[in-house]
Amino acid sequence: MTQISGLVITLNEAHNIVDCLRSMKTVCDDIVVVDSGSSDGTVELARQEGATVIVQVPFLGDGPQRSHGLPYCRHAWVLNLDADERLEQDLIDYISRTDLDSLGVDLVETRRRNYIGQRFTPYAGQYPDYVKRLFNRLKADFTPVTAHTYIQASSFIRINAHIIHYSYRDYPDMVVKCKYAGWLARNLADSNKPLHVWQPVAHGTWAFIRHYFVKAGFLAGLDGLTLSICKGLGSYLKYANAIEIRRSRAAKQQ
Repeated sequence: MTQISGLVITLNEAHNIVDCLRSMKTVCDDIVVVDSGSSDGTVELARQEGATVIVQVPFLGDGPQRSHGLPYCRHAWVLNLDADERLEQDLIDYISRTDLDSLGVDLVETRRRNYIGQRFTPYAGQYPDYVKRLFNRLKADFTPVTAHTYIQASSFIRINAHIIHYSYRDYPDMVVKCKYAGWLARNLADSNKPLHVWQPVAHGTWAFIRHYFVKAGFLAGLDGLTLSICKGLGSYLKYANAIEIRRSRAAKQQ
């Protein structure tokens, strides 16, 4: 088995961090937690679990915050999880029996099972949800974006083993997480893409249609409907917020 470092970024994740770290410890003998100012005991809990905790305030953005933790990792191979993610047994077995260096790639992409509460949600585009989580930090890194970063690597393989993702605790939590649209809006506002007033409605409507009808969210009952509505709302807010950001910038330049 290849030696692996674990990496997690946190902010007030006391309800998640212990289970996350214990899951990672099944394959990692070194874990780094980069915290952005938790006030709920996350840092203390992480240290009790044996993690190296780095406090980085202010939050640098999703990609830069994770990259900030990489130099503290002891090993070349890094397993990057969010605090609400866990390893499923098939992924633990794969990592335990595999010499990662012999694969000839810089990244291993896995499947992810997404949950609402304790309910697995296979519809509305939620499965298979391929994610980039296991990589060689000497040859790959996170994209420097404020939200929804991913790992850039020159070569990868995709395996069928799984990560468990407790995406939302309940429906109110699903709505609250639409706040991430603000981070995505900044990425969009910083790009060279043209923005128009009709785009929030158009993209929001299409996001709902895509998740509910095209990706069969209707087969998941109320879970699928609520998830599709929130996907539409998130897309609407992403474009609306991006337009607002550009307007504010233009006003300051006058």
